[in-house]
Amino acid sequence: MGKDGVPGGRDDTTAVFMISVAAELAGMHAQTLRTYDRLGLVTPHRTSGGGRRYSSRDVELLREIQRLSQEEGVNLAGIKRIIDLSNQVDALRARVGELTEELDRSRSRRGGELVPVPRTSALVVWQPRRRRSDGQGRSEGQGRSSEGQQRPSDA
Repeated sequence: MGKDGVPGGRDDTTAVFMISVAAELAGMHAQTLRTYDRLGLVTPHRTSGGGRRYSSRDVELLREIQRLSQEEGVNLAGIKRIIDLSNQVDALRARVGELTEELDRSRSRRGGELVPVPRTSALVVWQPRRRRSDGQGRSEGQGRSSEGQQRPSDA
């Protein structure tokens, strides 16, 4: 799936601009776009001949990079981090949406009933089993909880 949500890349309805047009639309020099591509700030689609093709989304991203740099004073490394985190947030929001839909489907299959699980403040301490027996038929370090109560497995 391509970055525009279309299998294999862009669909036919997405506007695509050559580097000179994208640079003009973003108010930048074409060399700046090449630099941003090299740094990974914007990754345009490539033609079979290697030419860069910028989508409307790419042009909007270029404008945002310019705004962050000029108006906010953020350096390129900071801008890259902001873009990466924004992409991560978008991906997480999409995943939350998927999980919400899955939960709704699950609730509808079960009749919408959830069973409450009581909260507890009990502390369970796990201790690995030891080979040596303590004479009571159980290995050392097992059979008792941290409060000295017998564990369910010993009952």
